[in-house]
Amino acid sequence: MAKKIKAIGMLSGGLDSSIAAKLILDQGIDVIALNFKSPFCLCDQKGKCYSAIIAAQLKIPLKTVFKGEDYIRLLQNPKHGYGSGMNPCIDCRIFALKKARKFAKQAGAKFIFTGEVLGQRPMSQRSDALRLIEKEAGLKGKLLRPLSAKLLPETEAEKKGWIRRENLLAINGRGRKRQFELAKSLNVNDYPCPSGGCLLTYKEFAAKVRDLFSHRKKATLIDIELLKIGRHFRFGENKIIAGRDEKENKNLLALVQKKELVFEVPKTGSPIVLLQGKKTKQAVEKAASIALRYSDCTNDSAPVEYWQGKSKKKNRVLVQKISEEELLKIRI
Repeated sequence: MAKKIKAIGMLSGGLDSSIAAKLILDQGIDVIALNFKSPFCLCDQKGKCYSAIIAAQLKIPLKTVFKGEDYIRLLQNPKHGYGSGMNPCIDCRIFALKKARKFAKQAGAKFIFTGEVLGQRPMSQRSDALRLIEKEAGLKGKLLRPLSAKLLPETEAEKKGWIRRENLLAINGRGRKRQFELAKSLNVNDYPCPSGGCLLTYKEFAAKVRDLFSHRKKATLIDIELLKIGRHFRFGENKIIAGRDEKENKNLLALVQKKELVFEVPKTGSPIVLLQGKKTKQAVEKAASIALRYSDCTNDSAPVEYWQGKSKKKNRVLVQKISEEELLKIRI
C-alpha cells in the first residue's frame, strides 16, 4: 500500500481551523495539528484548551508552540505595521508559518494548511496579504487554505494530486453561515466564539502596550503579563499598577521584581500597588496615594506601607488620597 501523505494543520481550536482540519482528514491525509500559544490570545476560555479538545475529537496529534521573547521583539517593531490596535497580524502569521515550515520538514510533512478565509480579516486575509504572507514565510505556492482554495491559485498539494481541489471550498468574506452549516454536517463542535480574539485589537489593552513600548526598549513576558492585571498609571518615567481584587493582588505579588516597590494600606481592605522605575520621593508618594484611594480606608489621609521586591522589611509614608482629577490625568 502507498504511504499516506502527511500534512501540518495550523489549529487554533476555533471554527475555521477546525473545519479545515476535518476537510483534509476526509481526503485521507495524515494530519498533525500545530497550535501557537500567544500571551495575547483569547481563544481558550473558561479554562478550556479548545485546540486540544478539537484534536481529540478528530483523533490527531497536537503540538503546542509558545510564542516567547522572540515574538515580543517582533511585536515591538513589526515590518508590516499594526492593524486597528497594536496587532501586527501580517508579521504574526509570517512568524508562525516560518516555525511551521521548520516543523513540517522535521515531521516529514508534504504541505501545510490553515483555516484562513479570503476577505475575513481586513489586514491579513486580503488576497494580496495572503500572497505576501506565504512568500515571506518561504511557502509560496505551498500553503493550502482549504476553506477558500477554489478562489485562490492552485497549490503544490493540488497540482501533485495529494489533495482533490473539487472537494475544497470557495468561502469568501466575514460571514460565518457556511462555516456553521459545515460544522454541523462534519460533526465539529465545542469550539469557542468563532470570531476568536486577540487582546492586541482591544483599544484599552492596545493603549497599555503602546505605553509600555514607548518607555521600555526591551519588554519582557513579565511586562506583558502585568498588562493584563489591574489599573495602570504613568507618572513620568514611572509605571504604577493597582490590583482590582484579591486575585489580581496575588498575581501582582507573584510577578513583582526585586527592584520594584510594593504598596499596601495596613489594617484595611487594600489593593496591592506596584511601582516600577526610579524610587523618587514623588513617585513613592504618588503610588501610596493611589493605594489609599482604592483601599477601604475612609480617611482622606493615612499611612501606607511599602517594601521592595520580596523583602519583608516595611517602610511607611503618610499621604493623602489622590484626587479623581489627577487620577484621570495619569490613567493609561
